[in-house]
Amino acid sequence: MKPISIDNVVHAYRFYAPLYDRLFGAVLEPGRRAMTETVGALRPAKLLEVGVGTGLTLSRYPPTSVIVGVDVSTEMLDIASSRAKQLKDYDISLLAMNAEAMDFPDGSFDCVVLPYVLSVTPDPQRLVREIRRVCRKDGTILILNHFSGSRFWWFMERAVRSMADRIGFHSDFCYEDQILRHDWKVESVKPVNFLGLSKLVVIRNV
Repeated sequence: MKPISIDNVVHAYRFYAPLYDRLFGAVLEPGRRAMTETVGALRPAKLLEVGVGTGLTLSRYPPTSVIVGVDVSTEMLDIASSRAKQLKDYDISLLAMNAEAMDFPDGSFDCVVLPYVLSVTPDPQRLVREIRRVCRKDGTILILNHFSGSRFWWFMERAVRSMADRIGFHSDFCYEDQILRHDWKVESVKPVNFLGLSKLVVIRNV
């Protein structure tokens, strides 16, 4: 995979911010819906969304949960903040933060969700270490992401592979390397979005 830096990500999402909901809202909505329904069944006391973006998921989390969202893009967070202000009955905090080095104590959250983030971060392994650290033991981690391997999406993955640093994400992202290599417990894997573009992976943080 061609390396990306945090500056690549910040620059890319400065461009995406005003367009994000139109570009990626509807097309990735089935995955978000599946993720938030899973969170709704869990009803965590404290929830962390890594890569909260424009806040498209905030209104669908349980209102009984304390919700914290982090993102490296202040432009995306500005839009999310406008959404959060409309949710008067919710306890939501939004923070500008690099999720590869978070300021939360160990075991701070019952549930950590990553919607379309793992292939965006410059160092996925470092991000995984951090989300496992801030998620309590036996808590739940939900990873919603595109993983390579689908015959249908093969051409797209190859076409944009060399542009990772410019578009701010990796298209050729291996499930075995990024999920199965870790000593956590994968509880379920569900294909989501058009023609299985993405997977929703539910993980127990053992």
